[in-house]
Amino acid sequence: MPAPLYEALKSYAAREPVRFHMPGHKGQFLPAPELAPLAPIDVTELPSTGNLYEAGEPFDAAQRLWAERFGFETCQFLTGGSTMGIHTGLALCCQPGERVLVDRGCHRAVFNALALLDLEPVYLERPWLEEEGLMGPVSPERVEMLLEKHPGIKTVCITSPTYSGVLSDIAAIGRIVHRRGGKLMVDGAHGAHLPFLGVEAFAGADAVVVSAHKTLPAMGQSALLFVNGAAAELVRLRASLFGTSSPSYPMLASLDLARQWMEQEGAALYHRTARRVARLRERFPCLGGGLALDPARLTLRVQDGPAFAQALEQRGIFPEMEDGGHVVLICTAQDGEQSFGRLEGALEQLENQMGPGPRLPAPPLPERVLSPRQALFSPAQSRVLEGCEGQVSAVQIAPYPPGVPVVAPGEVISKKELAYLKEIGYNMCSEVRVIAR
Repeated sequence: MPAPLYEALKSYAAREPVRFHMPGHKGQFLPAPELAPLAPIDVTELPSTGNLYEAGEPFDAAQRLWAERFGFETCQFLTGGSTMGIHTGLALCCQPGERVLVDRGCHRAVFNALALLDLEPVYLERPWLEEEGLMGPVSPERVEMLLEKHPGIKTVCITSPTYSGVLSDIAAIGRIVHRRGGKLMVDGAHGAHLPFLGVEAFAGADAVVVSAHKTLPAMGQSALLFVNGAAAELVRLRASLFGTSSPSYPMLASLDLARQWMEQEGAALYHRTARRVARLRERFPCLGGGLALDPARLTLRVQDGPAFAQALEQRGIFPEMEDGGHVVLICTAQDGEQSFGRLEGALEQLENQMGPGPRLPAPPLPERVLSPRQALFSPAQSRVLEGCEGQVSAVQIAPYPPGVPVVAPGEVISKKELAYLKEIGYNMCSEVRVIAR
């Protein structure tokens, strides 16, 4: 399989050109031996290397290969992570001032996009799975009910998969949205690997953003936006609003190479990882309950998430995140038998600490008194969180990871929100920004 962008960069470097252009290292020097091999392909926009935000090669060919792999009309490379893709995707789907049906479990980047684009949210609550202690998948029936209640809404934005690996039925939700002439935007940041595992995770969406760097062998911040029903020129234009005009070519090349590697050998290795995860799920208490799950995401059910994560770290194993009753591990094609063997050995030693954790209540739904834009751009002051009862938040109060706000900008911080934040272990002595009075 070709890697058009990477080949163009290699070809330019092989000419040993005299570089009187950016970047300042001139392809010769970066002050660390680990970085030095990247210098020759770290270039700028030249006739042979193309421009990320303009039509032409090698980007057209490199992005087309990704689009074909995911089954979309257009792919846009991103160097600002899924955050850049979320902002771009919503800018493509919506007009300023419109109302949007927003998954309450979305990442904080979505809430920032609402403010930047002056969008008015109608929040879509996910079902709370009491047995699992987590939010479940988005209900197509709930989406349909809210769209009937708010017929003016033409854009729906949801997250799938979640940080814990829960998948929603995108095809069913897409059919509901499209019957009403709307568009479905999916934050699939943690699902870049799913199409390579044969999982139809995004069919039915109009725009999907995935973070290649989260689950594929790609450099940090590298991500992809897939779009149907919009001209490639418009996609590039919207992306240029939110991305740097000097994107990193090594990052972009890593996107090109990640796809090539996955299609040559990576998919088989990812299938091996999925089989290993399946065996661990059978042996240890894990997220299940008949949910549709990412085959490579291991979410352990434990009695004390922070203590369990610390015990793993003491054994040299570092999970992605933990909450009161879960520990989440991101498993990829790069996790071989040695890594899984060490993990399984550690889980055997800690098995008596696994099982159902504390029964947490569902996150509250705060009262909203200002739009996200009004709140984020209003005069604000810093206050210690535990003393903020009755204040209107000017920021997201979001445990990170997963970065899902308990309180969004423009919402009232009431006693129930403070109690919930304290119960999940949030730092109540941290300062937050509240609307100045």
